[in-house]
Amino acid sequence: MVLLVIDIQKGITDGRLYNFDVFLRETRRIIDAARENNVEIIYVQHDDGSGTGFSIGDVDFEIADQVAPYVSDKIFIKNINSCFGNKDLVNYLQELEDKSLMIVGLQTNFCIDATVKSAFERGFKVIIPKETNSTFDNDYMDGETTYKYYNEMMWPKRFAQVVSVDEAISMMKWTTNPVP
Repeated sequence: MVLLVIDIQKGITDGRLYNFDVFLRETRRIIDAARENNVEIIYVQHDDGSGTGFSIGDVDFEIADQVAPYVSDKIFIKNINSCFGNKDLVNYLQELEDKSLMIVGLQTNFCIDATVKSAFERGFKVIIPKETNSTFDNDYMDGETTYKYYNEMMWPKRFAQVVSVDEAISMMKWTTNPVP
């Protein structure tokens, strides 16, 4: 099993997110549990391109302090919604014996959804701990409705197993992959 922490970056990790405090608390619980259970954690950052304010070297691009990686954690950069747009990450994940991916991060309706579906299409078992992804209000739905649409209707029984944080932590205890 691998924990993917996607796009929890300074420029978008703030109170505008749906259920912000719960999202941060539950995501930190998952990251802490992964560390305690020797589950590898891989961070992914989205780069919108030079001059956007959300690119390498920009403060907003940096991983949010609340979920900061350890020096030993792998970090990959992507420039499209799905993490599977980064070929180095794809190659790394395909070499793993255990094809289980636990996914947390931002934003539910963009990079998380694209990654969930891309992982599913590649044969990975996708696990989404509840309340560990979030998004903003948009022109069509508020953040809560968007969150519920994906976590309660779109992903379960189709693309991912959506479980409680406690259940996700329990799953980590049974992982056999040592952190490289």
